[in-house]
Amino acid sequence: MTEKIFKDAGTQKTARRVREFSHFRRAFFSRGLVVFGMVVILLFIFVAIFAPFLAPYDPYLPDLKARLSQPSSAHLLGTDSVGRDTLSRIIYGTRTSLMIGLTVVFTGAIIGMGLGLIAGYFGSWLYTLIMRFVDVLMTIPMILLALIIAAMLGGGIMNIIIALTVGVIPVYSRLMCGQTLTIKENDYILAERSLGASHPRIMIRHLIPNTLPPLIVVMTMMLGTTVLAEAGLSFLGIGIKPPTPAWGSMVNDGRDYLLTLPVLSFAPGFAIMLLVFAFNMIGDGLRDALDPRLRGLL
Repeated sequence: MTEKIFKDAGTQKTARRVREFSHFRRAFFSRGLVVFGMVVILLFIFVAIFAPFLAPYDPYLPDLKARLSQPSSAHLLGTDSVGRDTLSRIIYGTRTSLMIGLTVVFTGAIIGMGLGLIAGYFGSWLYTLIMRFVDVLMTIPMILLALIIAAMLGGGIMNIIIALTVGVIPVYSRLMCGQTLTIKENDYILAERSLGASHPRIMIRHLIPNTLPPLIVVMTMMLGTTVLAEAGLSFLGIGIKPPTPAWGSMVNDGRDYLLTLPVLSFAPGFAIMLLVFAFNMIGDGLRDALDPRLRGLL
């Protein structure tokens, strides 16, 4: 009899998970723009992985004889001021943007979520210390904070990652702290405490899983924000150092030729716009699929 009860409970749990996944899939793929965003992201990932095979030329190799060439069959998007193929540099720039975006978002999420979880769960002086530090960081806009840190540290991929990571930490900390303050007062958390469960067990088993849905949505949207911020820093000349291909620096390099060869700026600018748009659309889709308030409406 007991075995049958446990078997029925397991069956019901599996069925519930299947229904949840079915709802998520239906809500996530119900909008054409979300599907478009997913396809674009997969395409960029494919391009980044297979860049050496897709790029028609070496993105670092100058060719002064072919400098400032107009788009042609030899160079589909023309060449820059030192003769480097624009298409090849955009393809390799995909690696730079995705690598920096993913590293910053996940590193910032781990640090920010950890700070927010500790502040929200333990409260008292830890809450005051951590959240006041976060408040100080939030008084400075993310791009400006990253600009200040990058200017102090200098350019380069590692320094840009550090600067942008510091800029995104407050977003995750505030959200995680608010979610923790709400969830830790639920009855099942209080029951765990009364049974003598340790703090790490409560945080890992209950708090973190229940705070993930909104954090996943924010992480997805922050990917677009981070890509845009990195491009902005590179455009200003304190981001990725030449000759490493970076979309922002390519836009800056091409602005002197907007009248004669506008593709030098428009092509990398379009790549930035498309990638940021795709991440935002996926973020919207995840919000619709994970928000319990929208269940039954989609």
